Amino acid sequence: MKRKITQDDYIKANRKASREAEIEAYGHPICYKRVHQSKKVYNRKKMKAGDKGLPYFFIRLLSVRP
Repeated sequence: MKRKITQDDYIKANRKASREAEIEAYGHPICYKRVHQSKKVYNRKKMKAGDKGLPYFFIRLLSVRP
């Protein structure tokens, strides 16, 4: 007896293949349901991460001007 492929089977197989391709491309699964954080939200950690070169910049200015 042959088994027919139903629409649910097709969708399930397609999702599994898509997820495996995504993991292969990015190294981890990507979450599409995550809520995006507003740009207006205060995030000190993110602000500090952007200022990595700042202290070295001031040291160079002080050492250049004697």
